[in-house]
Amino acid sequence: MRAAQLATVTVAGEADVFAMRQMGREVAAVLGMSQQDQIRVATALSELGREIVIEGAAGMVVAFALDLGDLVMEVSFSDAAARHVAEGVTMAGRLMDMVDTGERGRVVLRKRLPASASALSAAQVRAQVNALAPASALDELRQQNHELASTLEAVRQLNAELEETNHGVMALYNQLSAELEETNRGVVALYAELDEKSMQLREASDAKNRFWATVSHELRTPLNSIIGLVRLLTGPGGDPLGEEQARQVELIGSSAETLLALVSELLDIGKAESGRLDPQLTTVDLVALAERLRMTMGPAQSTDRVTLRVSVPPPPFTMPADEAMLTRILRNLLANSLKFTQEGEVVLEVAHDLAASETVFTVTDTGIGIPAEHLERVFEEFYQVPGPAQTRAKGTGLGLAYARRLAEAMGGTLTLASTVGEGTTAVLRLPYEPHDVPVVRRVLIADDDENFRAGVRRMLTGFAAHIDEAPDGAAALAAMAAAPPDLALLDLLMPGLDGTAVLQRMADDERLRDVPVIIVTLAQAHRRPERAEAVLGKQGLRRDVLLNAIRQALGSRDE
Repeated sequence: MRAAQLATVTVAGEADVFAMRQMGREVAAVLGMSQQDQIRVATALSELGREIVIEGAAGMVVAFALDLGDLVMEVSFSDAAARHVAEGVTMAGRLMDMVDTGERGRVVLRKRLPASASALSAAQVRAQVNALAPASALDELRQQNHELASTLEAVRQLNAELEETNHGVMALYNQLSAELEETNRGVVALYAELDEKSMQLREASDAKNRFWATVSHELRTPLNSIIGLVRLLTGPGGDPLGEEQARQVELIGSSAETLLALVSELLDIGKAESGRLDPQLTTVDLVALAERLRMTMGPAQSTDRVTLRVSVPPPPFTMPADEAMLTRILRNLLANSLKFTQEGEVVLEVAHDLAASETVFTVTDTGIGIPAEHLERVFEEFYQVPGPAQTRAKGTGLGLAYARRLAEAMGGTLTLASTVGEGTTAVLRLPYEPHDVPVVRRVLIADDDENFRAGVRRMLTGFAAHIDEAPDGAAALAAMAAAPPDLALLDLLMPGLDGTAVLQRMADDERLRDVPVIIVTLAQAHRRPERAEAVLGKQGLRRDVLLNAIRQALGSRDE
C-alpha cells in the first residue's frame, strides 16, 4: 500500500501475539490516541492473532502505516488461516472505525487519529516506536491487568455518575408529578367553576325566555283589545269623531300595533335562541311576495324623493321556505333602508345561486350608511348606531337581530356591507334546492347535542322531506327500527351506545346494513370507520359541505 509505513510485526506463535498487541498499543500511544483507543487497537489485533495461533496456522504479518489521518493496520495471513479469522474480524469491527475484508487472506483495520497527531511525521513515529524496549509476556500480562483495572474503575465511576443522574431524574419526576397534581387540582376546580357558571347562564337564559313569554302573553291581550277598540271607533259603525279625535285615536292604534309587533319579535327571538323556532315550509311565489312588499312598504316612505323598486325574474319563480318568516325578514330590511334613506332608491333583488344551492335576496339603499365598526354590532339586541340620524328615526334595535335569528332558523345567513354616506347592502341567503321534491326522503340525526341537531335540521331545510332525531345510540337504533332512514348522520361520542357501537348494530341488522352513514363528530378519527361513507367535523360545518357529502353518499350506494 502507498501509505507511510511505520512498523511491521510477524506472528508465528503465542509470544508474537503479545508482541503484536504491545506494538499496536505503543503505536497508538505515540500517535496521541486516548487510553481507550489504545486498548481498542491492541485488543482488535490480539483477537485476530489469537484465532490464527489457536488453530495452529502461521504466517500472519501486521503492517502499521499512516494514511489520510488514519492509523492503518494491514493484516496478511495464509489461505489456511483465512478460515479461522471470522470471529476475530467480528470483534475488530466493533472496536475499529472501519474493517475491510475485501481480499482473501487480507484484513485492513482503520482507526481515526486525534487532531494532535497531524504534527508528527511518519519518520518521527518510526523513530519513537523503534526506541521502545520489547516487553515480555509477563510484562504484557501486567499491562493488560492494569488496563482492566483502569477500565473497571472507569465503569465504577460511570455507575456512580449514572446513579447520581438517576437520583436527579427521580427528584425531577417527583417535582413534576407534584406540579402536575397541583395543576390537575386547579383544572378540576376550574371545570367546577365553569360548570357552575354554565348552570347560572342556563338559568339566566331560561329566566329571560320565561320573562319574555310571560310579558308577551300578558301584553298581547290588552294590546289586541286596544287595537280592536280603535277599529270600532274609527270604523263605519262607530260614532263620528272630530278630526283631532280621529287623529289621536289612530295614533293610539298605531302605537298599539307597533308595541304588539315588538312583543311578537321578542317572543320569536326567545324561541330562536332555544331552538324552538322551526320553519314551516311551503312553496313561496317570490314574484308575488316581492310585489306585495312593494305595495305595502311603498306608502310607508317618508318622502317622495325615495323610490322603492323590486327586481325579480319573471314567473314562475318559487322556492321552499317559511313564507311568514321570509316576509318578516324582508320587511325588516326594507323598513330599515327606507327609514335611513332621505334621497335615492331602495332596491330589492331576488335571484337563485344554483352553484351554491341558495336563493339570494339583496336589499340595497342609498342612505346614510353604517360605519365599519358597527356592522356586526347592529345585529345585537337593542343596539343602535349612535348619531343624530338615530334620534330622528324611531326604533328599538331589535329588527336586525330578529331578522338574523329568523334567517338562521331557516338555515340561511344575513350579512351587511356599507359605506358611510353612500348606502348599505343587506344580503340574505337561504337554502334552495332546484327540485320539485326533496333530494332525500328521510334522514336521521343521532347526536347528544340538541343545539347541533337543530343546526343540522336547519341545514337540511328543503333538502330532506322527513328528519328524525335521536339524543343517543339506543334512541337512534329505536328510531331506525321504527322507520328505516335513507341516510343517517351519526356522532361518534354519545352517552350509552356510542357511534361505533351503533355502526356495529346496523351491520348486524339486515334492514339497516345498507343505510348510508355519515359521521359528524368532534372526535379526531385516525381513519374512517368501515361502515361510514364520510367523516365530517362539527366545528365550522357548512351547509354546502354537508349536502355535497350526502349527495356523494347516496350516489355511491346507487352505483
